[in-house]
Amino acid sequence: MVQRFVSIWLQYFATDWFSLHQPERKQRPFVLRLPSHGRMIVTAANAQAEQSGISKDMALADARALVPHLDVADDEPEKIQRVLAKLAEWCIRFTPYVALDPPDGLLLDVTGCAHLWGDEERYLSDIVQKISARGYGVRAALADTPGAAWAVARYAAQPGVVPPHQHVSALLPLPPQALRLEPAIAERLHKLGLHRIQQFINLPRASLRKRFGVPLLQQLDRATGQEWEMLVPIRPIEPYQERLPCLEPIVTATGIEIALRQLLETLCLRLQQEQKGMRTAVFKGYRVDGKTEYISIATSRASHQVLHLFKLFELKIASIEPGLGIELFALEAPVVEDLVPAQEKMWEVGGGLNDERLAELVDRLTTKIGSGAIHRYLPAEHYWPERSFTEATSLCEEPATAWRTDGQRPLYLLPVPERIEVTAPIPDYPPMLFRHREKVYKIVKADGPERIEQEWWLQQGQHRDYYRVEDEDGNRYWLFRLGHYHDEIFQWFLHGYFS
Repeated sequence: MVQRFVSIWLQYFATDWFSLHQPERKQRPFVLRLPSHGRMIVTAANAQAEQSGISKDMALADARALVPHLDVADDEPEKIQRVLAKLAEWCIRFTPYVALDPPDGLLLDVTGCAHLWGDEERYLSDIVQKISARGYGVRAALADTPGAAWAVARYAAQPGVVPPHQHVSALLPLPPQALRLEPAIAERLHKLGLHRIQQFINLPRASLRKRFGVPLLQQLDRATGQEWEMLVPIRPIEPYQERLPCLEPIVTATGIEIALRQLLETLCLRLQQEQKGMRTAVFKGYRVDGKTEYISIATSRASHQVLHLFKLFELKIASIEPGLGIELFALEAPVVEDLVPAQEKMWEVGGGLNDERLAELVDRLTTKIGSGAIHRYLPAEHYWPERSFTEATSLCEEPATAWRTDGQRPLYLLPVPERIEVTAPIPDYPPMLFRHREKVYKIVKADGPERIEQEWWLQQGQHRDYYRVEDEDGNRYWLFRLGHYHDEIFQWFLHGYFS
């Protein structure tokens, strides 16, 4: 597949942004200024100002001499660049690969995207129209390399789509500046009468290197595709993503469900072919007003079952607000795991944690009541009760080792042991009764003690003597004494409930 790139040039980006809240500024000469070496310099000029002879880097006093009633505002370069970054994020609706081209441009890797709009002409036209509708003047071009697209967007008489493999021909009639050269290099080329790229593109490379240096050859190679040019996207690219543009903005829940199902079918088929399944997924809707709506799901084990994943999303579709309409849908799977189907044995009964139905039930419950409501724990290599378990990340996760603790453990362990008052007949005997939260519990059965020492490699402290006790109502508790009876500061605690 031939790679394709779009260069977007916002020729009057800074002045256009200042004019968004005062549209009348576009109809009169308007410039931005900043102080430089003790005088005011023009940093940006709109089309009306340029037609009056005003240019960037001109002294503001000279500009006022040309246009006495010139409209002037203080430039804010940092804010302008933040606006450019936000516009780049907005352009993710056209392709997930958007890079900044400061101070007034964007570069898009659109390989494999144009067919979603029908063809490249309609795709590029849609980009230009939607950016123009936001109040910016824009020129854009599509070509095989970022350099060629950049050159055509800025210097061609009629920027547009350069057919595949025709980017070199498109470069030939353009001036040297189209190669993104340093001004000094471009000026030397013009002084030698080389006013078009076609006049020096086939000259011996040794001569060009000797006279103009390596930068000229490097930029020429990048524009023609002889050297790869790396773009840095504003957001990491999700390897598993599907996109669906809409001919008309979608405003109904039914339309959103149809788009979601279609994206799930496409992405799950790809995952199935690669023997993978998604653990998390995000469904995004890009609205015509520039806002983005999204919902996300998570699964307890990797899955590529369309119906199951759709049911998880279906519970959240009502939270999507389409506004004036959604023009593009995207489905991303940020977390993907290997999913190799296990061979079933007809003489074995299915079930347990590996049962797919159990995983789907957990997913539905988690989606309804929240991700923090359902937990699964595995033993951890610690004797101290608070550290003897760890939360599993999925139903399929297995313990790192065959670790087991001696003795029974309660079904419910308190996050922090709670202080109690205990009465015992003689030292080192189980307690006869204990008081907890102003209530007295009479003990009829007890078993213990089970001594658990501190883990000296983690912390120092007193040991614990644990007892399993049962009160007269049949309730069972896990109590411990911290320290020896002969210690002056020994204390009793309630740590868990068996039933």
